[in-house]
Amino acid sequence: MRIEKNIEKEFNVFSKDYTSDMIGCVPHYSKLVSAFTSYLPKNFIPKYILDLGCGNGNVTSKILQLFPESNFTLLDASQEMITLCKARFKTYKVKYVKSYFNDYRFKSDYYNLITAGFSLHHCDSEEKKSLFKRIYKSLKKGGVFSFSDLMVNKNKPEHSKLLKEWEAFVNKNFPDGEKWEWLMEHYNEFDYPDDYTDQMQWLKEAGFTIINLPFKENYWINIQAVKS
Repeated sequence: MRIEKNIEKEFNVFSKDYTSDMIGCVPHYSKLVSAFTSYLPKNFIPKYILDLGCGNGNVTSKILQLFPESNFTLLDASQEMITLCKARFKTYKVKYVKSYFNDYRFKSDYYNLITAGFSLHHCDSEEKKSLFKRIYKSLKKGGVFSFSDLMVNKNKPEHSKLLKEWEAFVNKNFPDGEKWEWLMEHYNEFDYPDDYTDQMQWLKEAGFTIINLPFKENYWINIQAVKS
């Protein structure tokens, strides 16, 4: 298994077995997806929802269970992922945007909920800082930004221990080792994870004052930030 030249082509290939691959490659995947709906503010009913890096729609599908009448915008750089979502959500109010985060023009003061499931690690530190500011401006007052991801800096001492634990998890699910080899090639080429403490600080700098960790297991984390 070899990696592709850019993230769009990479996920066009990855789309074929996306859910099973995510469950087998991402520790606590189901709990990290469930965190998007399990810890929302009381009486929170979002009218407009944006899913950044929607993949095959697993996060959107979870949110639709609570808010089937909401208006969704699903953004992804992979046309294959968008095609999967179009087939999956034909009966719901969903718009689709094929774009990278940096190229997307956020509507100002518009969304009630913005989500990002396992996608922000493709942004480096400066891109995350800029994106958090744009997300804050795009949310209405009381709006929520929720994202799940691996949140550890690659230079942190704990990173090597995490990699060993992660390798054991993946190889238990894919014993031939090929999946782990591909995963590390992808991780080294395309992924720029940042520590959750840094990201919480950047959220504060963007304007968020209410920031929580609804789910945290080691460095597999869901962060929820509310625009107050």
